Amino acid sequence: MAERVRVREIDSDEGQRLLRIVRRGTGSVVTWRRAQMILLSAQGRDAAAIAEVTFTSADRVRDVIRNFNDDGFASLYPRYAGGRPRIFTLPERREIKKIAKSKPAEHGLPFSTWSLAKLADFLVAEGVVDDISHEGLRVLLRDEGVSFQAVKTWKASADPDYAAKKARVEHLYAIADGEVVPEPGEPQVIWSMDEFGPLNLQPRPGRQWTSRGGKHREPGRGPRPRMRATYHRNDGVRHLLAAYNLNEDRLYGHVKARKTRVQFLQFCRYLRSLHPSGVRIAIICDNFSPHLSTKKDSRVGDWARANNVEIAYTPTNSSWLNRIEAQFTALRYFTLNGTDHRSHKEQSSMIRRYIIWRNKHAEDERLRQIVAKANVA
Repeated sequence: MAERVRVREIDSDEGQRLLRIVRRGTGSVVTWRRAQMILLSAQGRDAAAIAEVTFTSADRVRDVIRNFNDDGFASLYPRYAGGRPRIFTLPERREIKKIAKSKPAEHGLPFSTWSLAKLADFLVAEGVVDDISHEGLRVLLRDEGVSFQAVKTWKASADPDYAAKKARVEHLYAIADGEVVPEPGEPQVIWSMDEFGPLNLQPRPGRQWTSRGGKHREPGRGPRPRMRATYHRNDGVRHLLAAYNLNEDRLYGHVKARKTRVQFLQFCRYLRSLHPSGVRIAIICDNFSPHLSTKKDSRVGDWARANNVEIAYTPTNSSWLNRIEAQFTALRYFTLNGTDHRSHKEQSSMIRRYIIWRNKHAEDERLRQIVAKANVA
């Protein structure tokens, strides 16, 4: 049976001091946790009950109580050594990284995610490290390639031909990137094509430079710019049919009122007209119904066969494979965010002028950063 350990008799002044440490929102989390354990022990709780409340082990609680009985309040404060920060061993770094990437619930904790404070406290409580500061933990995780990120949704493809379609699209990308020499009969020019929209007339959230508020506010300055709120949008929508030439790193687009099979074939004819008829081209697109040939309507397939064109379809629920999606991310960032166009003509003009600018400044550093971050194919 484990030894029963109790804190020594605590007078009124010591009790008040412990309360101040526990109630204070600043300071070392290690000191706060140790003071909490001592206070609970002084209230008559045993080590097992304290461990359950503080989410640590009973042995750790007993060590803290013994240290307090021997050294008093000095034992509550971590003994940081001067000089260079502690260098953690490779096994310690691996264990810290492993725990950081796990879920707190896997360790019996009632939290959905780790904060630096909770993670540092847990590492100390579990004996992974003797002590670690929040900043030291953040730096260590950064060096190990771990960062605090938003969890995104993911929908797996149920396409029975997923592997074949994905392999074909990736092969076409390899041709466009110059990694593979196209064999006779294979496409020489690769296009990624998709529709962007619907484009309606609404204020879009964004950022802009403006005067600061608070104590830095300029005398006599008016209110900051605001965007109108809209409840009715009676001007319909538009759609951008866009294609990205992977060989030349150029973007093309037409704004249309509809996006049926008729508009799709019109845009495909435009792409075909940009190259000699003897040059085989490939158009990568998703499984949107106007892109497909069906038993009732075979116009897309008939046109492709007659015009030396390959239509390569991405697997269902795999639009991330289409490289034009990253170009749409850049278009939204540069052209639409923070705007409030009052007419489709104005908005369409903005998009067309952006495409002209983008093709002239394809090496723009910010543009390349946004595309690289959004591009996973």
